[in-house]
Amino acid sequence: MKISERAISALGRVLTGSSGISPYNSGPELVRFFNELGANDAYGQGFPSRWRYAEEKIRDLNGTTRLVEVFHSVLDPRNFLETQFSLEPVVQYLNGYLKYDGYELVRHGETYRVRETEGALVELEVPRQEAGEIGYEFIDEQIDKCGRKIFEGDYDGAITNARTLLEAVLVGVEGKVSGETLPYDGDLPKLYRRVQRLLELDPGRKDISNTLRQVLSGLTSVVSGLAGLRNMMSDAHASTSRPSKHHAKLAVNASKTVADFVLEVFMRQTNGESITEETDLESGV
Repeated sequence: MKISERAISALGRVLTGSSGISPYNSGPELVRFFNELGANDAYGQGFPSRWRYAEEKIRDLNGTTRLVEVFHSVLDPRNFLETQFSLEPVVQYLNGYLKYDGYELVRHGETYRVRETEGALVELEVPRQEAGEIGYEFIDEQIDKCGRKIFEGDYDGAITNARTLLEAVLVGVEGKVSGETLPYDGDLPKLYRRVQRLLELDPGRKDISNTLRQVLSGLTSVVSGLAGLRNMMSDAHASTSRPSKHHAKLAVNASKTVADFVLEVFMRQTNGESITEETDLESGV
C-alpha cells in the first residue's frame, strides 16, 4: 500500500491527535504504537517532535503491507473508548485523502478495513440472523482473508480462501436445510448439486423461465470452474500455474456471487418465499 505525502500527513495528524478529531498520543505512546508494529525505538533526549516522528515512521512503512496495519491499529475502536471522540469522523477525514490514492476505509464488523477503490471486490453480506447456525464467524473470516490476501499480493492464498468460503456456505446451508451434517469429501461441484436440490435450484425444473434456467446453469458452471481454478492455481496443491491478481479477483468474486445467491435463496425459502416469483417488467409491478 502506497499513499501520497498529503495522506501521510493526515494519518500522522490523526495518530498524534493534532487533528482535533482523535485522542492525543504522547511521545512514549507513539513509540509504543510503532514498536508494536515492528519498530525498535526508545523515547528519550533528542526525540523529535511528535508529528515529525509519526510522519517519518509512516513514511518508512509507505509502500509496504505494514502500512495497512497502521491504519487498522489507528482505527481500533478501543482507542476511542472513554474519550470525547468517535471513530466515524476520523474515517471520513482519512477517506477524503485516500480516495485520491485509490483506497478507501470500509466498515468491517465493529471496525474498518482498507480496500482499493479500483476494481473493488464483490461484497458478501451474511445474514447474521442465522449466524450461529450456518457458521457465520468462519464464513466472515474467509471473506476477510480473501480481501486481505489479494491486497497483500498472496493470490494463491486468496483462491484457496475463495473456495473455502463457498464450501463453508454450502455445508452450513445444507446442514440447516437437511437437519443433518452430511459427509463432504472435497468434491465442490457434488456438494453444490446437493444444495441445489435442497433449495430447488435445479435448472431442469419445468416451472421456471428460460432466462432463470440459463442463470442457474451458469452458476453450476461457475462452481465447477472455481474448483478447477483452485486445483490448478491455489496454494493447496503443487500449482501448475502462478495466478495473477485478476485470477484471484475472479475466483473471489465468483465465490462470493454464488455464496450470496445461495444464502439469499436460503433466507427467502426460510421465510416461505419462492425464487420463481418474477417481476412483470412491462407493467412495472
